[in-house]
Amino acid sequence: MRFSSGLVSGKLVDRFGERAVLGFGLFMVSFFTLLTALSQSYSQLLIFRTLGGLGSSMFSVSAGSLLMRSVGDDVRARAQSLYNGGFLVGGVAGPAFGGILSGVSLRAPFFVYSITLALAGATALFSLSEKRLGKKVDIPSNQIENTSLKEAFRLRPYQIALILAFVNNWVLFGMRSSILPIFVTEKLNSTASIAGLGLTIGALLQGIFLLRAGRFSDESGRKAALLVGSTVVMSAILVLCFTTNVTLYFISMALFGLGGAYVGTAPGSVVGDIIRGRGGQVIAVWQMAGDAGMIVGPILVGFLTDVYSFQVAFIASAIVYSSAIFLAFILPETRQSKLGFELIPDKNKQEL
Repeated sequence: MRFSSGLVSGKLVDRFGERAVLGFGLFMVSFFTLLTALSQSYSQLLIFRTLGGLGSSMFSVSAGSLLMRSVGDDVRARAQSLYNGGFLVGGVAGPAFGGILSGVSLRAPFFVYSITLALAGATALFSLSEKRLGKKVDIPSNQIENTSLKEAFRLRPYQIALILAFVNNWVLFGMRSSILPIFVTEKLNSTASIAGLGLTIGALLQGIFLLRAGRFSDESGRKAALLVGSTVVMSAILVLCFTTNVTLYFISMALFGLGGAYVGTAPGSVVGDIIRGRGGQVIAVWQMAGDAGMIVGPILVGFLTDVYSFQVAFIASAIVYSSAIFLAFILPETRQSKLGFELIPDKNKQEL
C-alpha cells in the first residue's frame, strides 16, 4: 500500500504542504492502528494494516520533503543521518518494547503504537513552526515553485539516486533481512540468536557511523561518500559468498553496518540537493524506488536460494550491486555550495 500510494502522497505534499500531510498521515496511521488493536479476525487485521499504509506513505514523503527543504546542502547529509538514526533506534527499540508489552497482551503494542503516533501527529501540526524551520516567506503558499518529476528526471543525479535506492534496499533490507537468518541456521548450523546478534552488530555500527558518514558527505561530497559506502557494502556481500563459519558472518554484518551508514545517507542528500521549492512527487518516486527494492529483493534471492543455493543468491546480489559502485563513480557533484549554481533554479523563496 505504501508503494502504490507514493505518488498520491507526493501530490498531496505539493498541494497542501508538508506539515498538513505529515500530521494527517500520522493521525491516519494512528487511527487504523487502533482499529488493528480492536480487530476480531485476521482478515480485519490485514485490512486495517493495509489501509494504514496510505498514512505511512503520507508521513514518510512529507517528512522527507520537510527535512530536505529545511536545511542547506552544507549540512543536509548530517541532518539526513540524524533522521535515519531515529528510524534505526526505533527499529531496534520498538520490537524490544513491543515484545515486553506483548507479555501483557498481544493487543497492547498496537494500543501504545497508536497513542505515540497520535502524539507525533499533534507535534507535527502544532509544534513545527514555519518561522523556526524555514525561510521567511514573502509569497503565498500556493504560489511556491514546485520541482516537477519532468525536471528531476532530466537530471543524471536523480536518475542515479533512483537506481541506488533500489539496489541499496535490495541488499541492505531485502537480502539481509530475508535469507540471512535462514542461512545462519541452515548452512552455518548455528542458532537464531547468532543470526540476531549479527544483525544487531550491523545496526550498532551503522548507528555509530551515521553522523560521521553525514559529515563526510557534506565535506567531501556525495560522490565520495557513495564510493566509500558502496565499496564497503560490496565487500560485505563478497565475504558472504565465502562464509563458512560464524566469524565470517559477523565480519560481513559489521561491513554491512559500516557501508550502510554511508549509502543510507548520501542518495537522499542528492535528491535534496536538486529540489528547489516543493518536490513531493520527486521524493515520493525516490522512496518508491527504494520500496521496490525491498519488495523485489527478497522474492528474487529467495527464489535463487530455493532453486540453486545461498551462494548463488549472494553472487547474484553482488552482480546487481556492482552497478552501485559504477553509478557512484559517474555521479556528478550536486551540492550547490560546491557547484556555485543550482541544478534547478529556485524562483521563489522556500516555505514549510
